[in-house]
Amino acid sequence: MILKTRLLKKTYCFKDIKDVLAKANEEKSGDALAGIIAENDAERVAAKVVLSEMTLGDLRNNPVVPYEKDEVTRVIQDQVDENCYNKIKSFTVGEFREFLLKSHEKDIKGIRDGLTSEMIAAVAKLMSNMDLIYTAKKIKNLATCNTTIGRAGTFSSRVQPNNAKDDVDGIMASVMEGISYGAGDAVIGLNPVGDSASQVAMILNKFEEFIKKWNIPTQNSVLAHITTQMEALKEGAPMDLMFQSIAGSQISNTAFGIDVKLLDEAYELMKEKKNCTGDNFMYFETGQGSELSSEGHNGADQVTMEARCYGLAKRYKPFLVNTVVGFIGPEYLYDGKQTIRAGLEDHFMGKLTGLPMGVDACHTNHMKSDQNDSENLVVLLGAADCTYIMGIPVADDVMLMNQTTSYHDVAAVREIMNKRPIKEFEDSMERLGIMKDGRLTEKAGDPSIFVD
Repeated sequence: MILKTRLLKKTYCFKDIKDVLAKANEEKSGDALAGIIAENDAERVAAKVVLSEMTLGDLRNNPVVPYEKDEVTRVIQDQVDENCYNKIKSFTVGEFREFLLKSHEKDIKGIRDGLTSEMIAAVAKLMSNMDLIYTAKKIKNLATCNTTIGRAGTFSSRVQPNNAKDDVDGIMASVMEGISYGAGDAVIGLNPVGDSASQVAMILNKFEEFIKKWNIPTQNSVLAHITTQMEALKEGAPMDLMFQSIAGSQISNTAFGIDVKLLDEAYELMKEKKNCTGDNFMYFETGQGSELSSEGHNGADQVTMEARCYGLAKRYKPFLVNTVVGFIGPEYLYDGKQTIRAGLEDHFMGKLTGLPMGVDACHTNHMKSDQNDSENLVVLLGAADCTYIMGIPVADDVMLMNQTTSYHDVAAVREIMNKRPIKEFEDSMERLGIMKDGRLTEKAGDPSIFVD
């Protein structure tokens, strides 16, 4: 394994694979904050050259966090299919990129279980934005909760009815508005302000009552801490999806108050007591920079750590995974350009891992980014066949205090890209007069249709 190259009469040497991965990354303010970024574009190009000549076997044998030190590494390594791995272990990263670009979905899925997260992150670093879009578009990852997400030609959304006071009437007003715009086929999912089991159960019951009353095929979720959801589930709450934020290292998951044992327990509890009909009932959120913010990045770059989140999520066969790109702020993704790149990287890496991957295309008000940047990202994600995005009233999350995508954005992408909601959900929208032939009607946007 060669860790140096010569470009324009200058030799560039790197300490190890972790150093190469970090310096081959596109510029991110989080990597700069961590002190691991390439000094200049020339060093970044040199790192990409070195990375392109490494084999996938090199990357498997050198995870960015040692196997004996980190349970996320152990999950990722232990779930590798050795037969698939043996087919590709001698590929260089450059050859792997060419394979992904020229191959059909069947061939990509045929080797996917032989990959580790470090391999997936490595090839993402050699891809242009268009490469990421082109490859991700080929891959369809289906999952079934009450309905099936990820089918070709669909573009789904989460109705996110957050309320700064957890006011139930306000929450339900947002749900009604979102559904009236044809959003919510992925999930009706609330980020609660409080974190009590009784509050979780009460909101889940409200969601379930609304879904049943109006016969709307979708899923419910309340995004409290997983231990709170487990308590609510044990008490009989009608939970379709169990949620948790996850990270790419054991240290950072500890900061979230979780570990693999707890996630395993939650999975088994949901298998026993879930309200949904399908076999995919877990929901995870991630985002570049969370490991650095909790001092758990282990000296690795934020793209590689993000890929490791997806390797962990894969263990639980989730119905939904999304990266909340731009949620922390300029310390990790400085501006719109970095955020767009991160969103495309995360979507590609999640799809290649095998996940039904969505993106929350958001930004904070102190970033050098604006709504046009978020909308640019959403259009690119639509071109990449992103599985789902968020739907928030006027794109303003009054609880999480960031700007994201609106109910209108969901409808606009569907029209621009000729996409539709999940079929059963679309049928219910037609029955209610909200949609016709996959497009919104004049009746759309009027939540009073749900008021007796």
